[in-house]
Amino acid sequence: SARAVEEKGAGRVYLDYLLGIYDLVKRHRRTMHFWGDIIIQHPELVPELPRDAVVLEWGYEADHPFKEHGAEFARSGIPFFVCPGTSSWNTIAGRTDNCLGNVRNATENGLRHGAIGLLNTDWGDNNHTQYLPVSYLGFAAGAAMPWCYETNRDEDFISALDLHAFYDRARVMGRLSYDLGNAHEKAGPAPHNSTVLFHLLTQAPDSPLPDGVTVESLRQAGEHINSVVGPLESARMDREDADLTRDEFANAARMMLHACNRGTGMLEGTLNSAGKREELASKMRTILGEHRRLWISRSRGGGLQDSESALVERLKEYAGG
Repeated sequence: SARAVEEKGAGRVYLDYLLGIYDLVKRHRRTMHFWGDIIIQHPELVPELPRDAVVLEWGYEADHPFKEHGAEFARSGIPFFVCPGTSSWNTIAGRTDNCLGNVRNATENGLRHGAIGLLNTDWGDNNHTQYLPVSYLGFAAGAAMPWCYETNRDEDFISALDLHAFYDRARVMGRLSYDLGNAHEKAGPAPHNSTVLFHLLTQAPDSPLPDGVTVESLRQAGEHINSVVGPLESARMDREDADLTRDEFANAARMMLHACNRGTGMLEGTLNSAGKREELASKMRTILGEHRRLWISRSRGGGLQDSESALVERLKEYAGG
């Protein structure tokens, strides 16, 4: 309560609550794992943590302070996992460089400070617009680096994806997925835990544009996206879901190009013109129809309404002017 926080401080109130959960877990003869982002804000309380509970030290940017936080837990003898992620969520096709940097940072500093494990995470924040294969790079990095860091820290993940994930005899999909995951960088600097293109696809038209986004940067991003996905039909994946995977990357590219187009309309002040609205609506109807088909092909129908919500909002926006 507010009174308890005022009397004891937020850190102490949190720790008391955590210890109550710990007691409950112990009564059931289980080991408590808990996210470490709150307790690390109160490092003076870390030594009071039980030595048989496990901290989950999570962070999803390449520069997350795994080194400093890991050192804090190690000094107090508290067992902990490092928890990076695939960098797939709040994007359309991932954040390749951030993903590899994040997993590399977590692994290196987890090893340095005696982490007892690495938990690789893959989330669906803000309605999960990304398709499953976008996460394959992060899955691969999260498996390879902790297994043998010195050998795999600079692994050729493009070839690894072709060989072990996409089974692509044409060696197209590894490079395509890798480069599409970096295409957002052409549009402008990435917002925290997201991409410019995701913002342009999902946010309301009166939302402020991210810093560094220009008509020229969006033009370059669009050209790059088209170049990256050009070889898609040449892929020769030996997977039962090869056609589905190809269609997922095709629709991801459509979403990214749509974001470029919509952002250009915002910058040029043409977003509310009848011609621009009809152009965007036509393309969004294709994207939305494909997204519904693709979602049902892999995922439970119960999540579709949330997943499509931003796309539906765009259609309403274009219809309403």
